[in-house]
Amino acid sequence: MPKSRVRKKKVYSSSAASTSSTSGESYEPSPMWVPITAVALIVIGIGWLTLFYLSGMEFPVAAWGYWNLAVGFSCMVAALLVLSKWR
Repeated sequence: MPKSRVRKKKVYSSSAASTSSTSGESYEPSPMWVPITAVALIVIGIGWLTLFYLSGMEFPVAAWGYWNLAVGFSCMVAALLVLSKWR
């Protein structure tokens, strides 16, 4: 039975990696307000929903009724949108 050929592995070269990283787009770290704002929005959203349920649907704004759920979930969705900007 014939013996199969052994394939040679490609050697890593750092010159190929350095040319691809200079494509014009530089990645800078995000400002400090991005994670702080995201965490604050998550806490506000969860707090709003918790207060709404524990108060028997009377607080934070009784006139809004079930729209309080939309406010709480909107805060958390806004946090996800802010987190999409975090690098």
